[in-house]
Amino acid sequence: MTGLGAVAWPPVPIRTERLVLRESEARDRAGFIEMFASPEVRTYLGGPRPRDELERAVPEVPGRRPGLFVVELGGAMIGMVALDRRDAERPGHVRPEAGEAELGYTFLPDAWGHGYAAEACEAALAWFAGVSPGEPVVLCTQAANERSMRLAVKLGFTEVERFDEYGAEQWFGVVLDRGDRTFRTP
Repeated sequence: MTGLGAVAWPPVPIRTERLVLRESEARDRAGFIEMFASPEVRTYLGGPRPRDELERAVPEVPGRRPGLFVVELGGAMIGMVALDRRDAERPGHVRPEAGEAELGYTFLPDAWGHGYAAEACEAALAWFAGVSPGEPVVLCTQAANERSMRLAVKLGFTEVERFDEYGAEQWFGVVLDRGDRTFRTP
């Protein structure tokens, strides 16, 4: 993945009804390690990584880069949402020049089933529509990941194609700027 280009970063934290999307901070390190070590979270992402390896490898402020939002509920990190550029070498593109913005999300298991991922992704997509109007956003997830596919459809993504990558069938979709996404800033 490559950066978002000329997008000003970090933005003002984005506030939704229940969540805050903000830049990563040192206090998020334990949450990142928990996500990367979790067998449930990493089921469709190549499997969990050993916790001791993560303790050595994860930087003091993990995930601090343009396009990555930490999702916070009640002051605690519950997940992350990222918008990056899809690598041209990977399969799945909707523009001949490739490099589309790609949405990704990962949440801790305790946050599953409460609508937080949809709320956070909607806010990130609204932010992106504001800084890059009219630009399509793509999403790729394993076809076996039914929860992720349901979320993609709920967010308005339409299937473009399926292909094999990383030894599994992938679902690839696109959402166009609908112009109706809204979010609040403080």
